[in-house]
Amino acid sequence: MFGLFKKKTTTPTIDKPNIMGLCVGSSFDIDMLSFQLILSELTISSVADTQLIQAAGEVDLGSTTLFRFYTDDEAWLQVVCEGGAGEENIVDVTLFHYYDTLHVDQHKWRRILDTEIGTPTYTLEGNTYQRVWTSTSDYHAPVAMQEKTYDESNDVSETDQFVMLFERELTDGSFEQLYLSAEETVNDNEQLEQCLVISTGVKISPTQIRVNG
Repeated sequence: MFGLFKKKTTTPTIDKPNIMGLCVGSSFDIDMLSFQLILSELTISSVADTQLIQAAGEVDLGSTTLFRFYTDDEAWLQVVCEGGAGEENIVDVTLFHYYDTLHVDQHKWRRILDTEIGTPTYTLEGNTYQRVWTSTSDYHAPVAMQEKTYDESNDVSETDQFVMLFERELTDGSFEQLYLSAEETVNDNEQLEQCLVISTGVKISPTQIRVNG
């Protein structure tokens, strides 16, 4: 799903995102104990205990760097670093799974950005999620970012994203996150494509991940 909406260019030699040993072509195992305790409450129905990384993305937000590793389980592992891009700078690790991707026209696109994506709450499958990011007003404009994504070849794609984060508390005190990303790019025919990508996820500890070569 991560490769459907991005325009690709080819670069001869490139340094692809790499942290904790996570990189394109590697795989990682997940300690499934924490998922077994909450799986029945999550939007997703299953989690693969071994996941192969098929592409990797990076978002530069100045003092914060987001590393994203897209897997064969329709999932993406996000590693957040602050103050640097080394393992000692990791402040958050979240495993997301795709819920849906909705293609939108220009009219719907403006409505999503201006009135829908930043509301105080968002409902999905009967569950109400609270917006994580605070605002002085009732509506919070989405956060803009650009992601560079790298696949197993030397193809690089760029996607403009306008995102918002929500969460809901589970019975064990942990939280399921809801990540909304309004994404746009120019396709190979020089046409603008826009979509809303919906993902749900849970935070995990780096110690719950074992990276394979």
